[in-house]
Amino acid sequence: MENSGWKTGSVLLARFIMAALFAMAFVGKLVMSGMMVEEIAKAGFPLPMLLNWLAAAFELGLILAFLTGAYFREASLLAAAYVIFLAFAFHFTSHWTDEKGLEFGAFVSHFPMAAGLLYMAVHGPGEKFSMKLGWLK
Repeated sequence: MENSGWKTGSVLLARFIMAALFAMAFVGKLVMSGMMVEEIAKAGFPLPMLLNWLAAAFELGLILAFLTGAYFREASLLAAAYVIFLAFAFHFTSHWTDEKGLEFGAFVSHFPMAAGLLYMAVHGPGEKFSMKLGWLK
């Protein structure tokens, strides 16, 4: 199958967008660590400061995987599980009491992202501008 320019461009753009989404989360954990730690504690998790920094390190790994293509499939699968976990841990029904329904929207928005990540895991990082590292083929 020929790899036309629009396919390569689309795959690279998708990789960049996903990296940018996790980069925003990563920066949030650095810049607003106090608020993040508070939210983690409010959700009932122990050691919220440690969990915040572990999440930031994980997100940095995802960013690097999406930008380089290294361990891309593995990172995509882990990221899909991560965003589903976040949906249930931080936005599930116990949070749906806000007046505007924003928490419900936040919960639901994690699922299309997970679907995109699963699609990325199946199809891989593309042929161009991709390190060919990983255990999954």
